[in-house]
Amino acid sequence: MLSEKTIGIVKSTAPVLEVKGKEITTHFYKTMFEAHPELLHIFNHANQQKGRQQTALANTVTAAAKYIDQLEVLLPVVKQIAHKHRSLAIKAEHYPIVGEFLLKAIKEVLGDAATEEILQAWAEAYGAIADIFIQVEKEMYEEAEQQKNGWKDFKPFRIVDKVKESQSITSFYLAPADGQGVPSFSPGQYVSLRINIDGETYLQNRQYSLSDSPNEKMYRISVKREDEGTPAGKVSNYLHECEIGYEVEVSAPAGDFVLDFKNRKPAYLISGGVGVTPLLSMLKTIVANDPEQEVTFIHAAKNSNVHAFGEEVKDSVALSNHARNYLLYSEPTSEDKRERKYDQEGYIDQAFLESVVKENDGQFYVCGPVPFIKAVVSELKQLEVKTENIHYEFFGPAINIEEPTPVQ
Repeated sequence: MLSEKTIGIVKSTAPVLEVKGKEITTHFYKTMFEAHPELLHIFNHANQQKGRQQTALANTVTAAAKYIDQLEVLLPVVKQIAHKHRSLAIKAEHYPIVGEFLLKAIKEVLGDAATEEILQAWAEAYGAIADIFIQVEKEMYEEAEQQKNGWKDFKPFRIVDKVKESQSITSFYLAPADGQGVPSFSPGQYVSLRINIDGETYLQNRQYSLSDSPNEKMYRISVKREDEGTPAGKVSNYLHECEIGYEVEVSAPAGDFVLDFKNRKPAYLISGGVGVTPLLSMLKTIVANDPEQEVTFIHAAKNSNVHAFGEEVKDSVALSNHARNYLLYSEPTSEDKRERKYDQEGYIDQAFLESVVKENDGQFYVCGPVPFIKAVVSELKQLEVKTENIHYEFFGPAINIEEPTPVQ
């Protein structure tokens, strides 16, 4: 429990954190990695170089300042981040290191404005927040290890098959190197891959959605080949060149963007680009286990060259009398137009959604690039879809699209 004095001081820092937050977190990561380079084995280097990790942490710290007296408001965000931490093997012993360098960064960026009173209040607040993360993650580690075929941290897997799905996306089938089975997962979850790339000083970590329905033998991930030479392209290009039999380390499935099996309302699965992967897992699971469930699958892609899983989606939809499938191309090729390979040219907009959404009280799952998600979520709200019925996931650090709703 934090004192009223501590809460008041921390809340008073929220306005300055909104302005200086990213500067603080950028300085924090720089100094922490200089002192503890071993932590570079854990963090996603591409997100660091793009500034996405710094932005995500700045948003989290600012939200913590605003809601330090209502930490329960942040619990959904805490759980989302904790899933990522567990999948990357971040442990309790890392939190004191983070706290030390975060406080130093606040002091060094804010200068004299960061008084001893403010630093002490933030030290207490960080300790309380860290304790919440440590406890939540402890339970997640135990759950991952104790489930059937479960394990803790990372486990060696082999690539047992590769399938090219489009010009840019390839699927990788991963099976445990020890010949054991794999634990089940909730459709929508992801795994972390840890890869030792020749010539790189540090291990590379990336998280990829599981793109098939659960089975007990192997996992499937589907990876977009990013531009070579970019931070994001380092691992994806390396993976695309790997041969069958190559060994990687894999964490147990994680993530809270999952299909709600208990809710029988119609499900709308809306994806853009490679964001199709977790929603394909949801679609295949729904039609295989509950053919009476109404489900609408909506996918947006540039054209057929980069469109993945078109036939797989059609085959899945055909298994149910209550499933529909819509495809939009923003830049269809001449062949696409001639053979009419899509349902509509352009983007998913409000007019399109109005034409296909039958019930605005259904469950809506959205995945894709951040601008895509922001646009679709905004359009769904224009259709009076309730916020609690909209679930979204994008690839990268946890960045809130909207503010948490305070508890009244």
